Amino acid sequence: MLIIVTYDVSTETREGRKRLRRVAKVCEGHGQRVQKSVFECKVNLMQFEELERRLLAEINEEEDNLRLYRLTEPFELHVKEYGNFKSVDFDGPLVI
Repeated sequence: MLIIVTYDVSTETREGRKRLRRVAKVCEGHGQRVQKSVFECKVNLMQFEELERRLLAEINEEEDNLRLYRLTEPFELHVKEYGNFKSVDFDGPLVI
């Protein structure tokens, strides 16, 4: 499944700035950044539940906002891209 993760973490305090970095790090481990606080993640159900659990452990629900969107298949019908961005082909070959 393709998940869109978007977040807004309060950075008014030092703790908030640390939370922001930790939330971004969790997202980077599961997908690709498409905008500053927006990630696309291709995950299975178990990975989605782990991602959600880890993100909820990082945010402060009184100060921050976290949104998870699950796109239905076929993804190509629901995602339109414009501008300068090179997305990762999750289904393509991995070249190292």
